[in-house]
Amino acid sequence: MKVLKIATAGSVDDGKSTLIGRILYDTKSLTDDKLAAIEEKSRQRGFDYLDFSLATDGLIAEREQGITIDVAHIYFSTPSKSFIIADTPGHIEYTRNMVTGASTAQASIVLIDARNGVVEQTYRHFFINNLLRIKEVVIAINKMDLVDFSEEKYNIIKGEIEYLASKSEYKGQNLTFIPLSALQGDNVVEKSENTPWYKGETLLHHLENLDSEDISEVSQVRFPVQTVIRPKTEKFHDFRGYAGKIYGGDLEIGDEVLVLPSLTKSRIKGIHFFDKEYARAKTGSSVTITLEDNVNVSRGDMLVKVNEAPKISKELEATICWMDKEPLQASQKYFIKHGVNDAQAKITQLSSIIRTDFSGIEENPSQLVLNQIGDIQLKLSKPLLFDTYKDNKSNGSFILINPKTNNTVGVGFIK
Repeated sequence: MKVLKIATAGSVDDGKSTLIGRILYDTKSLTDDKLAAIEEKSRQRGFDYLDFSLATDGLIAEREQGITIDVAHIYFSTPSKSFIIADTPGHIEYTRNMVTGASTAQASIVLIDARNGVVEQTYRHFFINNLLRIKEVVIAINKMDLVDFSEEKYNIIKGEIEYLASKSEYKGQNLTFIPLSALQGDNVVEKSENTPWYKGETLLHHLENLDSEDISEVSQVRFPVQTVIRPKTEKFHDFRGYAGKIYGGDLEIGDEVLVLPSLTKSRIKGIHFFDKEYARAKTGSSVTITLEDNVNVSRGDMLVKVNEAPKISKELEATICWMDKEPLQASQKYFIKHGVNDAQAKITQLSSIIRTDFSGIEENPSQLVLNQIGDIQLKLSKPLLFDTYKDNKSNGSFILINPKTNNTVGVGFIK
């Protein structure tokens, strides 16, 4: 069964947790004891309805305050597809949580309170979806029951988002607008009679019809070697395989490949997964590859198709989301973790802070503080094999680590 990874975003009280709880309830994904606990807690709070947000707000602080603080991952299935939802917090101080929660998403749901329309956090969430190049974005205009299911209100919000999309650099995004009420269930799983003017799908039906393979944009093949397999058995005495995960495209037996950074050429002899062999492996597959020639390949090397080599350099330009309380400043040193490789890195220039409301940049700032996003330049202690993030997400991203605290302080997207 195919799996779709989804990230949710929205301002405080826009109803993210309620929406997810409603989906779990309507798809009968809640256990009896969980449902009983939600009913009891809803009664204790004096509600005459089920508070579905209780299904996802797992931290004590979240349940007490009625907000989402941490990134919660929720799993559920329908007969046609399995889903993993990253429920990310809406507060501005948790922007870094949304970036990490959405970093592996194939689709995103941005909630907007129909009463409030597009607010500051909506700009920020829409910007992050564009920064992460999430192809499928659902604009869920929630709480339509509180504006009498007004088509006019829906169209105003839709127009504002379409205007934002026109200012975005990323033009490959598909926007889907759905009016709904998470609390009442309108257009979540079942079609609502309250919106006869809306001719589109329900939220769940739309998500079920998304093809997760199409969402992952195919680019050039990258196979970073995680480890070399040399079994110590008589049967596999001469076996030498290279284990890793395929990104960006497919590989098959007979493909001519280039080993980087040595620039040695060979051909794929075999593709192995556990005790089985395959003629072809798709992007996203974790496999072991053998080559026709006895070439020197080590952990951290990369196999690519001939004439599809990535960039190799000790200098990078990147957009970074800062995730640490200690500000980023020029001349600071960190460790960079890029796939299976790492190196020492020095910030040579803090070029700008990017305003997440699409209003421009602040050039040559003195520092980048927690949750801010900006452009930087780095110099590394050794060359890295990389692509731009727009060409290959996995090979175009990295994290920065503080060598003193060992904390992850930033996540970067190579330009």
